[in-house]
Amino acid sequence: AAVIFLPTSFDLFLSLIYIYKKERMKYSTTVSSSRRKSRKAHFSAHSEARRKLMSSNLSKELQARYGVRSMPVRKDDEVLISRGMFKTREGKVTACYRKKFVVHVANITREKANGATVPVGIQPSSLIITKLKMDKDRKAALERKKRGAGSKDDVAMANVD
Repeated sequence: AAVIFLPTSFDLFLSLIYIYKKERMKYSTTVSSSRRKSRKAHFSAHSEARRKLMSSNLSKELQARYGVRSMPVRKDDEVLISRGMFKTREGKVTACYRKKFVVHVANITREKANGATVPVGIQPSSLIITKLKMDKDRKAALERKKRGAGSKDDVAMANVD
C-alpha cells in the first residue's frame, strides 16, 4: 500500500516563508538588518554619530526655503514640540544631551519631590525646528545637503531623453 503525503497547512506556511525569505533581497550586503546589531550600534554610538542621530525635521517654511528636510538639532535652535505631554509648546534649545539622546528646551521643566525644578528631556524626533541658529558651518551643511538631494534628481533626469 502506497502512503500518500498530503502537506498540512503548516507545511505550506513554512514553505511560503522559505520562498519569501529567499526572494527578498537586501539592498546592501555590508549592512546588517539584525535588530540586535542595529540596537547595539545605536546605543554604543560615539558623540559625533549621536549628533546625526539626534536630528529633527524642519518646519514646512524652512523646508521650502532651504530645500532640506531635516537637520541635527543644536543649542539655540527654536523648536516646536510635536508629540508628548508638551505638544504644541515652543521654545529655544538650551542643551543637547547626547549621552541620553534628549534635548532640553527652555521653560519645559518639572518639579521634583524636593521642590527643585529640572529640565525635561525631549527626544529630537518629537521636535520640529522652526528657526535655525545660523553660522558658516550650518550654512555649509545646508548647501551640502541641498546639493546632495539636487544631484540625485539631476542624475535621474539626465538619463531621460
